[in-house]
Amino acid sequence: MHNWFECKIKYEKTAEEGKIVKVNENYFIDALSFTEVEARIIEEMRPFISGEFTVANIRRAKINEMFFNENGDKWYRAKVNFVTLDEEKGIEKRTAVTMLIQATEIKEALNGLTEGMKGSMADYEVAAITETTIMDVFKYEAE
Repeated sequence: MHNWFECKIKYEKTAEEGKIVKVNENYFIDALSFTEVEARIIEEMRPFISGEFTVANIRRAKINEMFFNENGDKWYRAKVNFVTLDEEKGIEKRTAVTMLIQATEIKEALNGLTEGMKGSMADYEVAAITETTIMDVFKYEAE
């Protein structure tokens, strides 16, 4: 079971025109606690950011599933409704979940979601897919 946290990093970088601009970037980290998230994001960002940076915000993310694609350079958030039938009342019940898909475009994200859900026995419908501002996702990997 993964515990996903959304982490915001603030720092200054030099733009192409030579101006210094303030940047806010979002990252997702798999960790057990807020303390571990902060330590891991600092360790992951240190090689890529010259100068100082701050961890501006950390919050739990309610992500039910993540579909990784090595070729994808963007992250898409999908709202998926699982459809079940309440036999007593005879009505359909929808349970919304959130999933993240790594892809290069929205069509590829939909294909990645469909491929990832192939083994599922549940009926589902895709309610929405939107592009996110997530720069990268760091999965927990045992050493």
